[in-house]
Amino acid sequence: MTPKEYVKRFYESDFANDTTVIDNYLHKDCLLHWSSSKGFSVLKFNDIKDLFLDISRTYESFRVEISHLLADENFVTTRYTVHVRTIEDPDEEQPMAHFITIWELKDNKLYRGYEISQQADVSLESLKSFLKIKV
Repeated sequence: MTPKEYVKRFYESDFANDTTVIDNYLHKDCLLHWSSSKGFSVLKFNDIKDLFLDISRTYESFRVEISHLLADENFVTTRYTVHVRTIEDPDEEQPMAHFITIWELKDNKLYRGYEISQQADVSLESLKSFLKIKV
């Protein structure tokens, strides 16, 4: 499997609800450097696992929609939107945030991530720019 296929499979998995996905896809020495609206943080393997445990408790569903997926050797860049259904309103899916992440793979696992996120802009023009292209 190519690095691009590997990253695509990770994002198409149910990683927010199935912690075995994290164990299978992330390198044990994984670091995610994340710039968000809350500031900069570095998450280690267990921090990432805990983050997704919190997400699975907070949201009824969590879905990633990839708009761009680019690869250069062991580096894969993905641009995507996270859509959620809240526990309070499980019938309505809403875009939560937009992300761009660059992953470095090592030993066929996600090793180093460099991520930028922002709250989803729900304007039609913004959402159109995140529509899936050939990935």
